[in-house]
Amino acid sequence: MKPFEYARAGSTAEAVRDFGPGTMYLGGGTNLVDLMRLGVAEPERLVDVSRLPLDTIEQEGDRVRVGATVRNTDLAVHPLIRSRYPMLARAVLTGASGQVRNVATVAGNLLQRTRCTYFQDVTRPCNKRRPGSGCPAIAGDHAGLAILGASDACVATHPSDMAVALAALDAQVHVTGPGGDRIVPMPGLHRLPGEEPERDTVLSPGDLITAVELPPPPPGASLYRKVRERASFAFALVSIAAVLDVGPDGDVAGCRIALGGVAHVPWRAERAEQALIGGPATGEAFLQAAEAELEQARPLPRNAFKVPLARNLIVATLEELAA
Repeated sequence: MKPFEYARAGSTAEAVRDFGPGTMYLGGGTNLVDLMRLGVAEPERLVDVSRLPLDTIEQEGDRVRVGATVRNTDLAVHPLIRSRYPMLARAVLTGASGQVRNVATVAGNLLQRTRCTYFQDVTRPCNKRRPGSGCPAIAGDHAGLAILGASDACVATHPSDMAVALAALDAQVHVTGPGGDRIVPMPGLHRLPGEEPERDTVLSPGDLITAVELPPPPPGASLYRKVRERASFAFALVSIAAVLDVGPDGDVAGCRIALGGVAHVPWRAERAEQALIGGPATGEAFLQAAEAELEQARPLPRNAFKVPLARNLIVATLEELAA
């Protein structure tokens, strides 16, 4: 591990002020420290923000504000989250292990880097680490990588379960930075790779997430499901966060669908949502909506299985919610 300087921020203003070239923020460290050990991340200076007073979960009117340094375990078990946003609680509990969830923070979870093996192996080229060096995953080991929104520069996927649920809930991310305070919507925080796969988010250098704001729970039933290679501590092959509101006439009054494990971002399935609103809540309608969404999929040879997997997961989840 490359030597680095360490400083503990006493306030958000101090953290932003102390951010300079070669600096990174340190929260729980469950992802960043691993990347430093691998040589993927080599910060010259760490600013520790883990002890800033951003660790509360509070109801503000009909909304809930979650501080950036709230630990994942505390988020998942909090009464407000369990009662108002059970889909989010379930998503968090499917991520990592109990020990990791006890340390990992909300902001860190949103900002974690891809687990693509080429990104984590400094002996291999990777456009996310060294722009312009190439993406060997396209011709190599890409079974777990993107089928939606990828580019010729990168086929990595975003690993967060929490982010998928937040995208379905239309959460808002509060950010402070050198340019002042602002709010970034979910989806919208993360970006597709395009020609700049090294940029995971729309955040600028020095920007610090301070909170995640949850809007009022949407009407209807919600569910988070995750398909993975093993039952514990595995990232999603495909996951889904879905909310379905069926009216008394049996038609879909509201629908939100976000997918994980399929793109560089938590993928909001807008085509599927649009296909379902106002139509019957039937298995056939769910299948047509899933196919409409996945028409834009561009799988590689070894991850083509994700297309039927995602289709079946969308249909099964919506059928369960409709029932």
